[in-house]
This record gives sequence, C-alpha cells and structure tokens, in this order.
Amino acid sequence: MSEASAQTLEQPAPKVLGGLIAYLQVDGAMKVAEFYAKALDARQVFAVPPDEQGRTMHVHLYINGSSLMLCDAYPEHGHPHQAPQGYTMQLILENDTIDKWWDRAVKAGMEVITPLQVMFWGDRWGQLRDPFGINWAMNAPVKQA
Repeated sequence: MSEASAQTLEQPAPKVLGGLIAYLQVDGAMKVAEFYAKALDARQVFAVPPDEQGRTMHVHLYINGSSLMLCDAYPEHGHPHQAPQGYTMQLILENDTIDKWWDRAVKAGMEVITPLQVMFWGDRWGQLRDPFGINWAMNAPVKQA
C-alpha cells in the first residue's frame, strides 16, 4: 500500500447520512463520482486512492442529504462488473426544486426515460438514465393550494 493510500485510510470516516445506503459497484467509480458532482450536485467526502489500474475500492458521496457509496469491480477477487439492472435510485425533492435538479441532470448528460410530469398518484415524477446505465428517478409532492 502506498503512503498516500495509508494516510487516506487513517483519516476518520465521514458521517454516513441516512439509514439505508446504496453501495453501487460501477465501472469507473471516480468517473461516476465526477459525473454525479455535475449532474446531481454530489459532494465527495471520502475516497480510497485508485490502484495501479485506476480502480478504487470505496468512494463516499453526499447527495441531497444522503450518502451514496461507489466502488469499482474487482473480478480477480470474485466481484466482476455486471450491467446495472432491476433497481432505480430515487431522489425525493421539493416541488420548488425538482426542475433545477432535473435540468442539471439532463444538461450533464442523463437520458430522459420518462419525462417529468404529474403522475396518477399526485406527485411530479420522472426517470432518467445516467451514462453508466443506472436509472434515477426524481419525485416531488405537488403542493396543494
């Protein structure tokens, strides 16, 4: 382990926000974290330095008051990369901020899957896909007058 890696691991871990944390195995965790900074206003609070192959075993982000954790695949340790499927990351937002979040994500490069609209359950909701294949939804209650 390099001296920089050892120093990073000795730092106290940042506070985990939320009671259930998504931990995504992705192809290019540092690239994903950089994209989420642009698209979702993510703030990186911790990362293990990349290895010689550019992979990192842990990145901790804060997004919208919650923690999200990322890591790269390590097939030589039994953890090959698999395409994301069967889940959607959902951001719960306020009606007066959802347009800002949506527009920033689309401008950064997220693909619109379901346009943002008032749904049958009464909330504004839409779904996007990031360039790494992960589905994201945004939901905001519609305020009643």
